[in-house]
Amino acid sequence: MDAQVLTLPEQVQATEKAVELIRSLRAKHGELMFHQSGGCCDGSSPMCFPMGEFLTGDSDVQLGTVDGVPFFMSKSQFEYWKHTQLTLDVVPGRGGMFSLEGSEGVRFLIRSRVFTDEEIRGLRAAGRI
Repeated sequence: MDAQVLTLPEQVQATEKAVELIRSLRAKHGELMFHQSGGCCDGSSPMCFPMGEFLTGDSDVQLGTVDGVPFFMSKSQFEYWKHTQLTLDVVPGRGGMFSLEGSEGVRFLIRSRVFTDEEIRGLRAAGRI
């Protein structure tokens, strides 16, 4: 009997609308990066920056990439969110004042779902959480 192989879920993914906006912003601004805001100036919003404009370091975790763009979050915030899959989406409205989509009439938004027990076991075994 073959052992069933669990495909590990992405910790961050993006909707088609988000990917379209990322590609538009990349065409205007070059390579990009995301950092999930921890609730300071712009609430708890995903913030999009030109690559390297927001400095990351040992206190940050890269959750993955969305359309080739790295997505970071602080380690302390990750401790609260590590059991959830984040989905980057776009909705009408004003973006964060420091985020590149701010002038586009839309804003990035995070939607989330809690991983299943099986997914959590797999992510732990893989050392991802």
